[in-house]
Amino acid sequence: MKLGFDNAKYLEMQSKYIKDRIARFGGKLYLEFGGKLFDDFHAARVLPGFQPDSKIRMLCELRDDAEIVIVISADDIEKNKRRGDLGITYDVDTLRLIDAFRGFGLYVGSVCITHFAEQHAAVMFQKRLEKLGMKVYRHYKIPDYPANIPLIVSDEGYGKNEFIETERSLVVVTAPGPGSGKMATCLSQLYHEHKRGNKAGYAKYETFPIWNLPLKHPVNVAYEAATADLNDVNMIDPFHLEAYGETAVNYNRDVEIFPVLNAMLTKIAGESVYRSPTDMGVNMAGKCIIDDAVVSAAAKEEIIRRYYESACAAKLGLGEQSVVHRIELLMNSLEISTADRRCVQAALDKAAETGAPASAMEMEDGTIITGKTSALLGASSAMLINVLKYLAHIPEEIYLLSPAVIEPIQELKINHMGNHNPRLHVDEVLIALSICAATNPVAKKAIEQLPKLKGLEAHASVILSSTDAQTFKKLGIRMTNEPVTQTKKLYHK
Repeated sequence: MKLGFDNAKYLEMQSKYIKDRIARFGGKLYLEFGGKLFDDFHAARVLPGFQPDSKIRMLCELRDDAEIVIVISADDIEKNKRRGDLGITYDVDTLRLIDAFRGFGLYVGSVCITHFAEQHAAVMFQKRLEKLGMKVYRHYKIPDYPANIPLIVSDEGYGKNEFIETERSLVVVTAPGPGSGKMATCLSQLYHEHKRGNKAGYAKYETFPIWNLPLKHPVNVAYEAATADLNDVNMIDPFHLEAYGETAVNYNRDVEIFPVLNAMLTKIAGESVYRSPTDMGVNMAGKCIIDDAVVSAAAKEEIIRRYYESACAAKLGLGEQSVVHRIELLMNSLEISTADRRCVQAALDKAAETGAPASAMEMEDGTIITGKTSALLGASSAMLINVLKYLAHIPEEIYLLSPAVIEPIQELKINHMGNHNPRLHVDEVLIALSICAATNPVAKKAIEQLPKLKGLEAHASVILSSTDAQTFKKLGIRMTNEPVTQTKKLYHK
């Protein structure tokens, strides 16, 4: 895979820039951390060379100065709000995040429950955290937030919130998901710090959009595609342009809230050091791109993947058609189409040839490997077998899994486990292949190729089962599907 991003330079520059920002505010910085701290696969896809754990590794370089405050909304606890990617509730994810941060040797100082109004579930969650040894603080709902600045920045507003006791110079404020109240938590802390006569500042860390790339750069457009359901729009930062005469890219929500945020900072401390929302950011990703052509190509691929993702969601009634149309407009603005994704046409051609669902994967050398539906294997399972044979240089005529191995598994599925589809899913193929590898050196050689699948592009002519989709995701394969269901059933397992 060609690299377009210097990850080592990023870690070095980002750590230094955050340290400089801490010094600028007299030794205390509240850093609002947007996006994913762990497993940022979107960044890894659009910036080839960026490691998914880069941000957490960067924080590890500052571990002696940093402490984590995890923010969670009482309303989200009460509503059992879930993370779309992990399928777990925000309160459970808070526990997961605490463990994950500690696993990296980072200090988690406390949890802050925002929008608190004596919600029963929030009270119970606080008690649970305290029994587990965590410090918990409450921040309350403020009427007319964020419009009523005189009330917000007063003893009846931020002043009512409990002051979060922190020990270190860098306080990273993060959350299980958006809308948790990270920014308000930072500003509340600044209010209390100022009243105590302490020097402290605020900054924001968002990876996208990248402020020093052009507005319509594919990497920034890919961010719009990723957040199409949130109606985020990239735009030129008008405050930055007016203050410095320089073009910088930000997104609509930060630009819209800046006058309010700046007024709050001014009221808290008597002045604000920031002249634009871009000023608040500490993101150095744009300075670490080493091959613009590589990242541009990767970003265009990501936009097409997002198109298919939204189209399939709309087909299943899990998304809005308006999101699909919005991504189509983004694709048109960059003059790209689904035809630019080579594995797409290969899968469609195979499906037309066989009259059944088919899949195709593009190898690193550009070779396209396909798979068709058979009595024994689904199309994606067949494709995976063919890909492993190609990578291991195993002749096509050699069986990796003989019918004698597959048929007993099918009998188990149909006769004993209540399944209606006898064909093996991708995970079942891998389990069967792993068992065969214990005695069959050819199967063992095929299994050894699995790490080479990471980052490869693939497409299926129909919407995959959730089982197959999750397995491909775990293998690191970038899979897309046509927004077509294989059957007319409403329930797709």
